[in-house]
Order: sequence, then C-alpha cells, then structure tokens
Amino acid sequence: MKALVTGATGFVGGAVARALVRAGVDVRVLARPDADLRNLEVLPVERVAGDLRDPASLRTALSDCQHLYHVAAHYALWAKDPSIFYDVNVEGTKNLLEAARAVGTERIVYCSTIGAIGLPSGGGPGTEETPVSLAQMAGHYKRSKYLAEQEVLRLAKEGLPVVIVNPSAPVGEGDVKPTPTGQMIVEFMKGRMPAYIETGMNIVDVDDVAQGHLLAMQKGRIGERYILGCKNLLLREVFEILSTLTGIKAPALKLPRLAVLPLAYANYWLANLTGRPPRIPLEGVKMAKYTMHYDCSKAIRELGIPQTPPEVALGKAVRWFRAYGYA
Repeated sequence: MKALVTGATGFVGGAVARALVRAGVDVRVLARPDADLRNLEVLPVERVAGDLRDPASLRTALSDCQHLYHVAAHYALWAKDPSIFYDVNVEGTKNLLEAARAVGTERIVYCSTIGAIGLPSGGGPGTEETPVSLAQMAGHYKRSKYLAEQEVLRLAKEGLPVVIVNPSAPVGEGDVKPTPTGQMIVEFMKGRMPAYIETGMNIVDVDDVAQGHLLAMQKGRIGERYILGCKNLLLREVFEILSTLTGIKAPALKLPRLAVLPLAYANYWLANLTGRPPRIPLEGVKMAKYTMHYDCSKAIRELGIPQTPPEVALGKAVRWFRAYGYA
C-alpha cells in the first residue's frame, strides 16, 4: 500500500506522515522545492517535487498511490496578498482531487478545519450537522477552507471516495512554523502575554489528529465529516495548564474584545503597509467573539480517535518548543 501525503512538511501533515510510517505504509510526500523539510529529515519517505497549483505535478505524484491524505493548506491569520488562500486552499484542492479522480485513487482523506464547522446561535458545542454559511466565516483562511470543503462535498456526491476530517486546535511536537495556536504557546513561554481576550477552544494532541486521519481512511464514511478534537477549554484554562507546565505566571488581565479591536485594525493597516505580519492579528481578535467548543463524539464513536488529555498534549508542545530553541 502506498499513500501520498500533501502538507507533510507542516504540523498536522508531518504528524500524519509519521503515523503512516509507524503503521508500515509506503509513504510518498509532495513538497515544494523551497519547502522547510525539518519534519521529514528522519522519516523514510519518498519526496516528490510539486505544487497544488500545478496539475501536471499532482498527477505524477499520485501515480501508483492507492491512498491520498490531503493535508496541505495555506494556514495563517494574515497575508499581504489574500489571493494565496484561494489559489492554494480552493483551486489547489480542486486540482488535486481532480487529479486523484483521473488516476483512480482508491480512497482519500481531506483535512479541512474546525473553522468550517458551525456553532449554534444559542450557544453550546457545534457538531458536524450544525448549519453554517460562508457569511459566518471570519477571514480569508476560514472562507477559503469553507469553499474548499464545499468542493470536496460536491465531488463526493459525484462518486469521489473522499472522507473529510476537521481538526480543532492541535498542539504537540513538530509545529515548525509555528501555527497560530503554537505561536500563542511560544509567546506565553517567552513571557510576552501580559493580558488576554477570553475565548474558547478545543485542544487536541496532534498525534491523535494524525491517528484520526488514518482511522478515517480505514473506517470513515464517504462524504461524511468528522471533528477531530478532544477537550473544550477556555483560554484562561489553557494558560493555567501552561503555567503549571512552565512555572511562568498566567496572565491575570482579561481585556474586553471590543477594546482590542481598534488596535487590531491599526496593526492590520501597518502590516499591509510594511509587509510584516501583525502582532495583533485582526482575524484572531474577530474569532475571539466565538467560544469555539465542539462535540467530538462522532469521531470517537465511529472512528475511535484517541483522547490524550490536553495537559499531556500541551506538555509535548512545551518540551518540543524548548528543545528546538523557540522559547
């Protein structure tokens, strides 16, 4: 059995590649020529050069692969040119899945995002069935992933053998970029978080997310979505866990979101002027309006995704960031 993994140089994709290698799968990874290869350095995988925006390279990469794990995405809260989100996340996904259909890939797992899952208007955790629309998507990343997921669902209805997984907020080892959640942990570890805006998130171990991908490939129902998550926490609770793990005092000052919003807009304007990412991401402040808590029972029941406690997952992240000099 051979599987192609896209996004294997990144956080979740790297964890998926490691899990596949441990499971004895013959792994091929698609990587751009200028990609950061640190997550692949010790893995016995075949590397092929390619780009989601180059359909010919995708057909070559998929040759002889029975399975496809599409994890690659442009994941950020800001970009000077927002078109990259749609070129990579929407058009790139369509290119890859059309190539998979053309070469006859037997089964596909598409990695979406928890941001494409709806939240009940009256509060409470969201599920795979909670209604959601493009108008509810805050920022280009979420909008692009929502649009990509709609394309995947359309192709599934046309017979493409694809299962969708929606990871919540993964933490753990190998967050080389780091992701926005990982960067928050790094900033905490550096003592650069004197205050915070209260919000909610669902923390999950990135290795459990990787196992969720493999389980979705084995057990997932075609055209279905599965939330890959673990425990719902308030941001204050995340900081309390990090404080216990690091000995660094958790921020005590909770700021009103509306008070920070003007600063975020000013930061956004400055970032567009300078080309440097904003220190206060506007989309992050906007998303803080929502308590992003989710019901993960479908993936637990149907797939059997592991449920590593967030204390353990955050501990892995802290040790990894320390070991590699991030903080």
